Amino acid sequence: MSIIKFLISKAFFKQILLAIVAIVVLCFIVLKWLSGYTNHGDFETVPDLKGKSISVAEIELDENNLVMQIQDSANFNPNYPKFAVIEQEPLAGTQVKENRKIYLTLNPSGYRKVEVPDLRERTFRQAKPNLEALEFKVGKITYEDNIGKDLVLKMYHKGKLLQSGDKLPKTSVIDLVLGNGKRPRK
Repeated sequence: MSIIKFLISKAFFKQILLAIVAIVVLCFIVLKWLSGYTNHGDFETVPDLKGKSISVAEIELDENNLVMQIQDSANFNPNYPKFAVIEQEPLAGTQVKENRKIYLTLNPSGYRKVEVPDLRERTFRQAKPNLEALEFKVGKITYEDNIGKDLVLKMYHKGKLLQSGDKLPKTSVIDLVLGNGKRPRK
């Protein structure tokens, strides 16, 4: 029997038809199984957790069959309480599958402490941007007799003299004592 006769025979067409039916049935079974296995069409809505404490966030996520994953945060936000959620991913209202991880960024207990630079013997014009770059605030400015006009002589925080290497929280107010350009009296 030649190949051409076999390709146009009834037996060949029966085998092709059986193979097509088997593939269609197999695809149908696999798609039904996948639909059930992946809970196709079943979604959980991510709740809005911003501003809520860790314990409240955990309860809300458990009620919605979601998993909490806490991420570290170094950026203190004074608009939120300590250890409250300040960001979440995915965002509130998003439709996700159950047991999805929801990544939460928490508000730390306070501003990170930053080392105070040694600005003595520098001009106010140099010192101010240096302090502001470290997110400190320049407070009260006083003058005392010194030949260097606007030269930083001392730095204070809440009345305490600051030394090089002291650490203060970001946004702390630093008071400066500057020279007034007059010779000190003897």
